[in-house]
Amino acid sequence: MVPSGRLRILVDYRPALRQRTGVGEYAHQLASALARRDDDVAVTLFSSSWKDRLSPDAVMGAAIVDAKVPVSVLNLAWHRLGWPPVETLGAAGPDVAWSLHPLILPSLGAAQVVTVHDLYFLDAPQATAREVRRDYPALAGTHARRADAVIVNSDYTRSLVEERLRVPGDRITVCYPGAPAWRVRAEPASAGPILHVGTIEPRKNVETLIKGYIRLLQQRPDAPPLMFAGRIGTSVDALLRPHGGGAWRQRITFLGYVNDDERLRLYREASMLLIASWDEGFGVPALEAMTIGLPVIAAARGALPETLGGAGILVNPGDSEEMADAMARLLSDPALRREQAASEFDWDASASRLLDAFTHAVARKAARS
Repeated sequence: MVPSGRLRILVDYRPALRQRTGVGEYAHQLASALARRDDDVAVTLFSSSWKDRLSPDAVMGAAIVDAKVPVSVLNLAWHRLGWPPVETLGAAGPDVAWSLHPLILPSLGAAQVVTVHDLYFLDAPQATAREVRRDYPALAGTHARRADAVIVNSDYTRSLVEERLRVPGDRITVCYPGAPAWRVRAEPASAGPILHVGTIEPRKNVETLIKGYIRLLQQRPDAPPLMFAGRIGTSVDALLRPHGGGAWRQRITFLGYVNDDERLRLYREASMLLIASWDEGFGVPALEAMTIGLPVIAAARGALPETLGGAGILVNPGDSEEMADAMARLLSDPALRREQAASEFDWDASASRLLDAFTHAVARKAARS
């Protein structure tokens, strides 16, 4: 039984169920920040999977609903049929049903809130996962306009949702990701690996990044190795083959998914972080790097300039020579490596904005009913 006065929030926790990437970390951290406000809210985590079970202590203070339903089957029914409502899957009377993606969670009575991290699925649907390609371009606009509130992760994404999905600005709330609780490293490394963190997929523009690194080795044969940390969503051989053979292949490593402790170690040992993405709704690795004092070279695209806020070096993501020159500058200039601003992004502050959005969403739902 939920005590009177507490807002009952159902969080679609499936992106955080295993191997948390940016969206999964966003779900986990905001759910945790909401659960810490136990005088205001009652948080329930929703998950569905045939084989992966949600741990009862995934988020301290949160209840769980762990449906043994294949996620692909449930998503097809939800996206195309609007059925079954979450209440029939064990979610007892939520006030808010919060989806961590742009499509609504069906509910019998909850205010429905969706999240838009980026609109890359509209610009390059062929580069997205099959389910995203099937449903998001056709349905995201309608669902976002039907939702009682839309959560975005940056002002850049807010402007896209307002303009391209035609969602009224007063229903959109910016909830930035928060910085991890990491201490700034004592001294930036100069000989550590050049690091890329993120899922290896077309949006991340890994091909140009590799091309830039090969150019760097032509300038500086002693440059540190290049390491990719993140789930591999495409063929590594297909990424390397267009660049031919050469000794440079021995200098590039794909680590696959790394856990939090390993990612922190990589940030502490690296000489710089590269983000060459064609589009980013926020760019969590850039935030993590700034938090620890790791220099960042990022694409001057999407929300990355907003996230960096004047720190780091911005480059044209299509220009491998500019990318190579930026890497060479960082390797040669210790003072430049130290010019990294501390992050001011905070999960608890974002949770407060999120709770305000939920409260207004419930009011809109009541007025509509």
